[in-house]
Amino acid sequence: MILSLDEIEPTKMIDVAAIKMRYEGVSLHLNERSRRLFAANEAQTAGRGGLAAVYEATGIARSTIGRGLSDLRNAHGPLIGRIRRPGGGRKPKTETEAGLVEALRDLVQSAIRGDPEAALLWVSKSQRHLVRALADRGYTASQKLVGRLLRDLGFSLQANKKTLEGATHPDRDAQFEHINQ
Repeated sequence: MILSLDEIEPTKMIDVAAIKMRYEGVSLHLNERSRRLFAANEAQTAGRGGLAAVYEATGIARSTIGRGLSDLRNAHGPLIGRIRRPGGGRKPKTETEAGLVEALRDLVQSAIRGDPEAALLWVSKSQRHLVRALADRGYTASQKLVGRLLRDLGFSLQANKKTLEGATHPDRDAQFEHINQ
């Protein structure tokens, strides 16, 4: 069957520059989820070839635009107060490495300083030393994580004032171990 020129639908040209201009106008105000939905809406509005055009205009990955299209199709309602679906993100290190908190507690047990009756306790070992000691026991923890766990265990993260006054004895840790015993 041969179609006349009147019966052929003219091919729609997608204005990539317009998509890029709209995206640049709002991109600073978009979070992860709204950026995905914006791109999906633009691709859906553009029709055939819209996904490629939005990718070209915004640089947002095609897989991300595809997830946005899926979100628009399924429309389970707004995720109030959330950007990601529940369950997204990395699991806490304390869940992925069982025994981490107990190992840290064992390491600091001999290095606890301060009055046990007072609310202010601190550890004589530095966070860096604790990270190395945990690594020797087979755990991977950053200095920030060790600091957060110590704070959760009730320790103050303030430095000892005497460390700022001058050089310390090279065998200071052994001295504390001897006093502790």
